[in-house]
Amino acid sequence: MIASNRRTFFMQVAATAAGLSAVSAHGQAQLAETDPQATALGYKQDSSKVDGKKYPNHSNAQTCGNCQLFQGKATDPSGGCPLFAGKQVATTGWCSAWAKKAG
Repeated sequence: MIASNRRTFFMQVAATAAGLSAVSAHGQAQLAETDPQATALGYKQDSSKVDGKKYPNHSNAQTCGNCQLFQGKATDPSGGCPLFAGKQVATTGWCSAWAKKAG
């Protein structure tokens, strides 16, 4: 019986760990494009997929990774943004609040 309980325990731990892998290293979930705040700001996880007619000032060179609001390294796959509290934005993403990082 003990081996069975131990096996069940480790299977539950593995399942929990797999579920947590969907959450970033900072404990924040990835921002979905369908999130109401993301939709309001025109957020896209891939800057090249932004609607140029809706956002004529957008350039594919503008990404979350080179925005002054981005709270991560440009080499990180994602990072925090104060506009989307508790969520990670893609480094390759973009929203209408983009502002060039100084320096």
